[in-house]
Amino acid sequence: MAGGKIQKKRHQSMKGIGGGGIPFEKSMGQHILKNPSMVDSIVQKSGIKPTDVVLEIGPGTGNLTKKLLECAKSVVAVEVDPRMVLELNRRFQGTPYASRLKVIEGDVLKCDLPYFDICVANIPYKISSLLTFKLLSHRPVFRCAVIMYQQEFAMRLVANPGDSLYCRLSVNTQLLARVSHLLKVSRNNFRPPPKVDSSVVRIEPRQPLPRVSFKEWDGLVRICFIKKNKTLGALFKQKGVLTLLEKNYKTLQLLRLSGNPEGIAEGNEITSEDINVLANLMDDISMADGERENGDEDEEMDTELSSNMSEGSSFKDKVMSVLQEGDFLDKRASKLSQVDFLYLLSLFNKAGIHFS
Repeated sequence: MAGGKIQKKRHQSMKGIGGGGIPFEKSMGQHILKNPSMVDSIVQKSGIKPTDVVLEIGPGTGNLTKKLLECAKSVVAVEVDPRMVLELNRRFQGTPYASRLKVIEGDVLKCDLPYFDICVANIPYKISSLLTFKLLSHRPVFRCAVIMYQQEFAMRLVANPGDSLYCRLSVNTQLLARVSHLLKVSRNNFRPPPKVDSSVVRIEPRQPLPRVSFKEWDGLVRICFIKKNKTLGALFKQKGVLTLLEKNYKTLQLLRLSGNPEGIAEGNEITSEDINVLANLMDDISMADGERENGDEDEEMDTELSSNMSEGSSFKDKVMSVLQEGDFLDKRASKLSQVDFLYLLSLFNKAGIHFS
């Protein structure tokens, strides 16, 4: 065409891998794992037993599904795209695997999940956080999940105290599960290739769960990770933090005087409301590369400012005494483990200071 270019919409097709030329939709996170050796490696590391029911999320054209069916008792596949559902049923129709495959058409975040022993999935990366915590809330508890994530998200999941990527996601996930990194997966192993590399992570739910209010836990962790490399003494002197905690404190004192319970729930059950609380990581700005190098100087300025605003406050002294009792005044969230956070939360609650 003279004087211009012909615009063609690019689609990646399933043709050649058991499909009929249906285009992949990148907007739906459809990146099909095409490398057979990588599929084999994921299945092998999953540790599937012949008696296991396996949950697969986003099966696509069924490359991973076929390998799972070879090892497991049965596979339940959840797929939101009706084109992929049709393709999956066509692929296994008339094979020995057909009776052991159940395909659920729907959004995995909205549908009720059936019983399963193991989850193996190559998921759309945009649902990583919500899906992880939905799985961890599932009852009865499954044995493990082996999930493909965007590599940076995966490394945050498995980060330890002191690591540069250690954040609220790390702390919240590791409160509920043991997580370990299994293998890195290059973007070239997918069709169409995503913009970033991936990693496979193993997640094993903890049993029993810590007896803690997840709202309380998340309230504490949010404050501590406002700036994870500042001391807790500096963070808890900030006017906004003190105002919030003092309001909660006074409310609970009034409830006690009126004879009503405090309403602080404890137990080892996690609810759908807890999922939303723990999975809401959009405001997690406490990444190492986002903090200024002169953090100590900022800390001194913030401490001086908040001290002037709260001078003479007996409540501030109460908060500082809790931190001092546990030797947390000079510690930083970036170096604290789940055990440390649980201990700190217990000290605050013992003093009648709550975060929700």
